[in-house]
Formats: sequence, C-alpha cells, structure tokens
Amino acid sequence: MRVALHTTVRADRVEEYEAAHREVPAELVAAIRAAGASRWTIWRSGTDLFHVLECEDYARLLAELDALPVNTAWQTRMAGLLDVVHDYSAEGADAGLPVVWELP
Repeated sequence: MRVALHTTVRADRVEEYEAAHREVPAELVAAIRAAGASRWTIWRSGTDLFHVLECEDYARLLAELDALPVNTAWQTRMAGLLDVVHDYSAEGADAGLPVVWELP
C-alpha cells in the first residue's frame, strides 16, 4: 500500500530538519524496513513536507515502530523541528492524505 502524509517544518528549523535526514540512524532505517516499509520519500516545498511511503500494512508499521526506543528518540527530535506534530500512531491508517486522482 502507498500512504501520503503532510507535515510542516518550522521555518527557522528547515536546515536542521534536512541535516537530520541526511543522517537518519541506521538502526531506525532497519526498523522501518523490518516493520514492512519498502520505500519512503519526503519532498519539501517551503515549509511543507510531503511524504509518500510504501508498506505492507501502515497500521502495523506504526504499531511496531511506536514501541521502539530508536523511533521514540527520533520522534522527540522531530517534534522540536515540526510546526504541528501529528501522532500518526494514534491516527493509524486514517492519517494518510486522501487520493484525489491517479494516472490510470
């Protein structure tokens, strides 16, 4: 399944956000893959961040990551960089953006 998400980085923290993503901990990358994600891409337009991830089961991915200390530490770090912090684990599979159109 594909899931699209939208977040917003604080205007004064864009460089720090991008720097953090150049050094995502290998343990977190491995955990994301082990939880069923095969791809995750983030685009930035100004302070808007658009994520597209491909995974087997988004709700399961969130549940598995939620329990891991490496993910908790990452989410704490990101909370200081984002304008609005979404609790995607609480929102579950409903957190994704709705599909409006797709090239057939």
